[in-house]
Amino acid sequence: MARRRLSKALANGQLPQVMLMTGPEGVGKQRLALWLAQLVLCEAPAEAPCGRCRACHLVLGLTHADLHWIVPIPRPKAGEPDKQMEEAAESIAELLEERRKAPLYSPPDGMSAHGMATARLVARRASLTPVEGRKKVFIIGEAERLVAQESSPEAANALLKLFEEPPADSYFVLTCADPGKLLPTIRSRAVPLRIGRLSTAEVREFLSKELEPAPAGAELTRLVARANGSIGTALSDSGEGSRNRKAAATWLEAVLSGAGPAAERALAQAPWSARGEFTDLLDAVAETLGDAARLASGVEGTESVPAALQVRAATGLLAAQALVSDAREAAQGNVNPQLLLAVLAGDLAEVL
Repeated sequence: MARRRLSKALANGQLPQVMLMTGPEGVGKQRLALWLAQLVLCEAPAEAPCGRCRACHLVLGLTHADLHWIVPIPRPKAGEPDKQMEEAAESIAELLEERRKAPLYSPPDGMSAHGMATARLVARRASLTPVEGRKKVFIIGEAERLVAQESSPEAANALLKLFEEPPADSYFVLTCADPGKLLPTIRSRAVPLRIGRLSTAEVREFLSKELEPAPAGAELTRLVARANGSIGTALSDSGEGSRNRKAAATWLEAVLSGAGPAAERALAQAPWSARGEFTDLLDAVAETLGDAARLASGVEGTESVPAALQVRAATGLLAAQALVSDAREAAQGNVNPQLLLAVLAGDLAEVL
């Protein structure tokens, strides 16, 4: 449905230059934005990209000079604005190279964001003429991460002027799970497009075709049920996502075992860097607490819950989840992960 609407709008010359694609995490917002970029840049567009022309192949390979996929990156270390922008361009290029090799990419770490260097980079590229064709397409993935680490909305405001008067040859597609985290001025200048959850058949087909080895039988059924319309949720069940869930369960069991085990686990956390892994752990802890709360409320889930949480009240579990959310937000700043984890353990022990 969304593809038909976008195709019709482009054919009629009514495709908005600034769009905001919103919807649950993992439903394919950035993939839809890439499909739209392919349609815009296709040399023989119809209701869908032809898939055969040079432009279509370049977009699929993430190498088209007029496709600018802007993803969250760590804060540049350089001091001068121009050098920061160069560093941002290099970081984005490295991440896109990783996505070429592994199309089923995982979300960026919790410390990555769209800062001033990225905003300047987008503005500079938007001022240039197209290289391959007549249009340029900018995809700003996870736009809610605009200035996530900065004390002012400078980066969002820097893009605001660009969105107010976009170059005639450019389209901007922002993707965002929670539009409430965007500045209202950004939201007001973008035409919203809500992307709903995928059907069970769509999820099943994607997992069967794209995963290697392809799941089948009971395993495929379990992944589809866990997905709840989100391919990203299903994919998090394997690899890094599975490891994070196990780490979260181990830590929660330590918290409920007493101050000693909890402190020991906190000391095992690296006190510097590795914040991406740390925030991944917090995300998995919040997800585990949510599953336990649903179980306590009589709602059967698709994930196993640590035995120590199965006897806890839903109110306490929800309070614990809120504390983890606060810690997750604090982790975006300059904090010591060991100290944050130790304090959080004490707080969770009280409410659980």
